[in-house]
Amino acid sequence: MATEIPVYHLLIDGEWVVTDEYTDVHDKYTGETIAKIAKATKSHIDLAVTAAQKSFKENRLSAFRRYEILLKTAELMEQRREHLEYSLVQEVGKTVKDAKGELDRAISTFRISAEEGKRIAGEMVPLQGVPGSENRLGFTIRVPKGVIGAITPFNYPLLLGAHKIAPALAAGNTVVLKPATVTPIASFHLVNLLHEAGLPKSCIQVITGSGKDVGDWLLADQRIAMYTFTGSSEVGASIKAKSGLRPVALELGNNSPNIIHNDADLALAAEQTARRSFHNAGQACIAVQRIYVHQNVLDEFTNRYLTIVRELKVGNPKDPETDVGPMIEEREARRSEEWVQEAVAAGAKLLFGGRREGALFYPTVLTNVSPEMKVVCREVFAPIVTIIPYQTIDEAIALANQSEYGLQAGIFTRDINIALKASRELEYGGVIVNDVSTYRNDVMPYGGVKNSGLGKEGPRYAIEEMTEERMVVLNLF
Repeated sequence: MATEIPVYHLLIDGEWVVTDEYTDVHDKYTGETIAKIAKATKSHIDLAVTAAQKSFKENRLSAFRRYEILLKTAELMEQRREHLEYSLVQEVGKTVKDAKGELDRAISTFRISAEEGKRIAGEMVPLQGVPGSENRLGFTIRVPKGVIGAITPFNYPLLLGAHKIAPALAAGNTVVLKPATVTPIASFHLVNLLHEAGLPKSCIQVITGSGKDVGDWLLADQRIAMYTFTGSSEVGASIKAKSGLRPVALELGNNSPNIIHNDADLALAAEQTARRSFHNAGQACIAVQRIYVHQNVLDEFTNRYLTIVRELKVGNPKDPETDVGPMIEEREARRSEEWVQEAVAAGAKLLFGGRREGALFYPTVLTNVSPEMKVVCREVFAPIVTIIPYQTIDEAIALANQSEYGLQAGIFTRDINIALKASRELEYGGVIVNDVSTYRNDVMPYGGVKNSGLGKEGPRYAIEEMTEERMVVLNLF
């Protein structure tokens, strides 16, 4: 007997709303249809924002109540771990290992947001230090912005949903959520758990459908106070151009450099870069892409690195032993294959990989590359790594900075002076020393410069982005 395919409607004002059109969501490894999701129209966006605005005015939850809801949601996520992990494996194509890691971090993000929501505060302003204000008492408070438009990407639908939803709710806002069309199921699971934890159903709306159409309709609605988006630099630039004076938080692309200096612990550097180059099939903004290796240790590092890469298991993400699963779509795997072939035709040397089977693209390592090759200067968002030699640390930093992006970079060195020099001179939002660019702890401020975006994520920092600082002056008699 065939299993009934679940259907996800729009969620507006606490009610499931049926639409005229639906699209399929596929298992990224088998290709089978695992769900159908609604396709919103412009009128649905209007209804969703109206409901969110009304809820913002009527559901003024206390800070402690918001804390309780977010903490309970984290507990429910822990209890439903097996179900949530399997959902990520199916709809994203994540390996079991990567799905476990994403869920762990999403749970942590909710717990951190719950705590930070109790600490929202302003500061005293010493007005009395200015002549004529001797009797004035000044301080700031932080108030929620209102309706937050949250647009999440396909690669970490649960975690990056948590990074937008949990701080927004912790700050007292309401949310209109637009998940990626190819991976929307995690968002529905998350919202259902929030409701089970006690969140008023009208506090969050879920809108699905064509990314460009829904995004443009959301941007056109002036009642949305702020937009938070994770995705490509091109779409981020469009959002910034259309948002007007309203604030945006943009977490965009990168082609992460990682520097292996001649004094590095090569065993550590090879292990970290090799293991972290290809998780989530390289589909992460801060995935290892460019590895700059000092000429004196190039051969030893490369041999160590390739030894580990050759051991990675590629295939069915449902197999707990698999290290690298499929990419999000076969066309992305084909695009990756084309970029590698272009590089090889232009003189690059293929050290390993370059093989594709449908949506599977095997871990690929290139050398003898040049800065203008797509695999170097663009964000590959695929399991592709380039190894590039350098002579001096100044050269390595210059090469790393030769990019339109600036999210995170890594450097391996035992020299504290070189580590601090790199921290000062690398043009990135984060510099990770003796670990890879992929390192992210969910409490830390996370955001980039240049075409990698604006604003910061991390619950404390996102709450600051999602609240307004308001000045209060008391004239004391």
